[in-house]
Amino acid sequence: QVRFVESGGEAVQPGGSLRLSCVGSAPNFSDLPLAWYRQAPGKEREWVAGILNTGNTVYKDAVKGRFTISRDDAKTTMYLQMNSLEVDDTGVYYCNVAPPGAAVWGQGTQVTVSS
Repeated sequence: QVRFVESGGEAVQPGGSLRLSCVGSAPNFSDLPLAWYRQAPGKEREWVAGILNTGNTVYKDAVKGRFTISRDDAKTTMYLQMNSLEVDDTGVYYCNVAPPGAAVWGQGTQVTVSS
């Protein structure tokens, strides 16, 4: 079963930028539709952005124009470039297949946006 390891989260001020990385273990990584998800304090985990094996992308309205999802299948790695960060972007960010179904979740990476 595919497993992912997320990294790159840290504390930043509003308006700042971060680049998250997600390394996957699946041998068929390049065939997988993937997505970033996040869980804000006290809230359920939500979908943020997705990318197909074709490279087509889709975003949650709240992050359109600020976040960019990408993938490097040769490195079995997916990225999330986050610009113009807002306080509401705070949360633990996870990557997984899309939809996640019964997939195993990694530890996630903490993003904190605060002044």
